[in-house]
Amino acid sequence: MIRTSRPPSVHSTTTESGDPLALLMRPPSMETEPERQLRLQREAEAKRISDSIDEEIKQDRERYKKSKQDVKLLLLGQAESGKSTLQKQFQLMYNPRSLEEERLSWRVVIFYNIVRPVLRILDALDLYGEAGDDDDIATEKVFGSPESGFAPSLQRRSSSIDLSQNGHEMHEYPPSPAPTGPESRLTVLRNRLASLSALEISLAARLSNGVDVSGSGKGSIFVRSGWQSKTFGFSLGRSRERTGSSKGRFSFTGQRTAPSDNATSDGSSVESVSALAEKDKLVEEAASVLNTYKDEVRELWEHPAVKKLRDARKLRLDEWAEYFLNNISRVSAATYTPTTEDILHARIQTMGVAEHIFDVSLHGRTVTWHLYDVGGARGQRHTWVPYFDDATAIIFLAPISAFDQYLAEDPRTNRVDDSLQLFKQICNNALLKNTHLVLFLNKADVLKAKLDRGVKIRKYITSYGDRPNEFETVVGYFRAHFAQVHTRNNENKRILYTHLTSVVDTRATQSIITNVRDSIFRDYLKSAALV
Repeated sequence: MIRTSRPPSVHSTTTESGDPLALLMRPPSMETEPERQLRLQREAEAKRISDSIDEEIKQDRERYKKSKQDVKLLLLGQAESGKSTLQKQFQLMYNPRSLEEERLSWRVVIFYNIVRPVLRILDALDLYGEAGDDDDIATEKVFGSPESGFAPSLQRRSSSIDLSQNGHEMHEYPPSPAPTGPESRLTVLRNRLASLSALEISLAARLSNGVDVSGSGKGSIFVRSGWQSKTFGFSLGRSRERTGSSKGRFSFTGQRTAPSDNATSDGSSVESVSALAEKDKLVEEAASVLNTYKDEVRELWEHPAVKKLRDARKLRLDEWAEYFLNNISRVSAATYTPTTEDILHARIQTMGVAEHIFDVSLHGRTVTWHLYDVGGARGQRHTWVPYFDDATAIIFLAPISAFDQYLAEDPRTNRVDDSLQLFKQICNNALLKNTHLVLFLNKADVLKAKLDRGVKIRKYITSYGDRPNEFETVVGYFRAHFAQVHTRNNENKRILYTHLTSVVDTRATQSIITNVRDSIFRDYLKSAALV
């Protein structure tokens, strides 16, 4: 066979003479040895940077591919619907260690949850005294009715009284006129407990870190994810950087769970974290003040005048306030450590969207879940949208006990009606058409307690008509309305999974979480073409 050589093409890259880039990169003919060494160092550094970028791109591609297999669960609903409490139940079930690490940090919230309603009770007593003879119309006006004709000073007090509307105005209390007769003891309690106003301001400042959110209610206290680090005064869980290492992963608080049984995300032990928390000066002062005034707080809470105001519905306290005031002796003890039930009842509003990551194992398969706890006030709802496009499932929480309450942002809107309108928007959203949908009709225990006290549904929801004011009938009424909203906005024939819940009940809620987990897994496996 005859073999011949082919002359090089001008476009050839097999020879240096045919490669324009090689000609450009060729070192100068008069290059000295020091210049050569410097050039090689620069080339090596450029190659290192290029390789690093390639590796980051590769890792990002792998992370994205893996994240497509993760379950993304959104907890949606209006403010005070129970989303953060449900998140704590997930945390307790799938990552109890992280709850243990946070336990002492909840003292600030719990102390605030005691001081705040005590001062609102004092406001109510200053406004109404012991008379409590005004009719219900006056009561409705006090609690933010738009037709209220109160003078500005009384409007300020009325917004402070209604804890269900999350009013947050801190002020010094004017001295009460010297009373005579049976009011004398109540006046002593007023004067003694009015000093808690300064403590309320300090606790609120610690929790909110100076954040004021417009459009989110009447001066409510909002916290961002990771607020626990501020209560400790050190960087617990500050880093949210992800890693491919098997030595640790994110916990519910955005912390990394270290491999050691006694290590936290920043390398310190749980014992040292607890020690630092115990040395928090503000917490110590708050605990001391509450311990000093615990008898006065209990006496005020049990006073006939306060009971009369509550019975007349001129003083409305949320269930978390009642829980802690009923447990004031235990919570104010010098050695107090929050129990899990205390943490579940502790109330503080979320700002923005907080992500919590955990692993769920079922049938031999482990899947990473991303749980998103969102702020539910109207001014916060726009932050939900970026999480809709790849959401796997939604748990929508509707507090059916709120039939007699109105939005802090809009006192003309009933909270149950707002939940229905919000649920309609979720069902209608094009990005969520294929998302697994679960409905929690929440706070069933609070609803039952209200009905047992004789609160009439038809007084606040006229469409209820003459139906019996009984628990089963009321629940059926609300369930039917939410189901109707879903049916009318269900083009894809999506199944709605509905549960009657009280998310502070750990045993019942965790059983429901298990059922929800199984139903989400079934849809997840179907979408992954694994069944």
